[in-house]
Amino acid sequence: MAEKYETVIGLEVHVQLNTRTKAFCGCATEFGNAPNSQTCPVCLGFPGSLPVLNKTALDHAIKVGLALGCQVQDYTKFDRKNYFYPDLPKNYQISQYDLPIAKDGYLDIEMPDGIRRIGIKRVHLEEDAGKLIHAERLSRVDFNRAGIPLLEIVSEPDLRSPQEAYGYLSDLKGIIEYLEVSECDMEKGSLRCDANISVRKKGDSRLGVKSELKNMNSFKAVRDALEFEVARHTASLNDGKPLIQETRLWDVKELKTSPMRTKEEAKDYRYFPEPDLPPFLISKAKIEEIRSVIPKLPKARIALFVKDYGLTEKDAKMLVLPKKNADYAQECFEGYPQDDKKPMVNWLTGPLFSEANSRNCQLYELKIPGGIPELVGLIRAVEKGVVSHLTAKSVLSKSLDSGKPASGIIRDNNLAQVSDSGQLEGAISEVIRENAKSVSDYKQGKDNALMFLVGQVMRKTAGKANPKVVTELLKRRLGNA
Repeated sequence: MAEKYETVIGLEVHVQLNTRTKAFCGCATEFGNAPNSQTCPVCLGFPGSLPVLNKTALDHAIKVGLALGCQVQDYTKFDRKNYFYPDLPKNYQISQYDLPIAKDGYLDIEMPDGIRRIGIKRVHLEEDAGKLIHAERLSRVDFNRAGIPLLEIVSEPDLRSPQEAYGYLSDLKGIIEYLEVSECDMEKGSLRCDANISVRKKGDSRLGVKSELKNMNSFKAVRDALEFEVARHTASLNDGKPLIQETRLWDVKELKTSPMRTKEEAKDYRYFPEPDLPPFLISKAKIEEIRSVIPKLPKARIALFVKDYGLTEKDAKMLVLPKKNADYAQECFEGYPQDDKKPMVNWLTGPLFSEANSRNCQLYELKIPGGIPELVGLIRAVEKGVVSHLTAKSVLSKSLDSGKPASGIIRDNNLAQVSDSGQLEGAISEVIRENAKSVSDYKQGKDNALMFLVGQVMRKTAGKANPKVVTELLKRRLGNA
């Protein structure tokens, strides 16, 4: 099947911009407030009300367009997209049709077989619809979301597998987070994705019959829905059964798609220029002003971590997303006094990541008591042999639980390692006397036996013995026996 057919995927990503007010009025955009408490005559479409474009939304759209290598238009306009739906109060949506804010960009994604360049067809601004709330015997509508500014990012049909779509979405989300134009929270609806998929015979330049997929609330759901559709399309083509161009919904419980409606064409929306908004001219000076404040994006941040701090690319990729993790990691590197940052890298990607995962939070949200200086002090204590690595990990966890600095926990609980040979000789003598077979095995060249003996000394000292010192003392004793 894979040798016979080719999958063609295009994605439409809707990003809710983090402006304080809506796209064309002064209503608030806060999430979770009482239904219909953030509305006005403009976003409800009352007769005589006039929209005014949100300047910040326009700036955010330009910033995203530039970050995606798009050509930002110097002349753009808004259009009315006409359709009826219960949560669309005006029976039309202010969107953009033939003159979007930006077009002809790209996003390079890294796949196992190399870099894939995915074209960005257009980036345009529009307003969101409201939200339907379905109960057992009725449906209610909340218009708080109606009029919130959305940025729609439309890819070219360049994606060739569900996994490529997943990679594209992950990279796109990272870029948008770095630009700080959206929270990108799919649970709150601030990042949504519709997928268009068709399958054709390999070598055929014509696109196959298209399905549009909706109702996917995670990148994994997008991938799963696409995999289902690839199988469905391929089976239909192979069996000679006709496909219908339609919109389909993803059922996350049944793990399958089902028909929603036949797919509309652009002509069905009866686009025409929005009469209440003039065309907009975007100056080159404005474009360059916004370009100058675009931060280093994830790939550039990875390169910086590798070059400036000596990280491997694998470690750098773990730390760059979300942006606040990268900012926190960079503060940690700069606060670590040694040229070799590997110990700090190991703690960030190891114990700290583990603590963040267990506490269901991000790295930067851990709130280490005493901040980065205490973290540095804990790592240096391990390096100097003051505490063992295992003890230090336990101290970190206790510090996060109690709110007490790590140094205080080590001091108050007498957790410092014992490195004095005089204090360790008694425990070592006991272990040698009690483990004659392991002593014999070591003398016969079995190195694992020595590790066992070290472990026994650690056990007798309740983990306080310095394992490096114990190892050297055992070697000396057994070598002289």
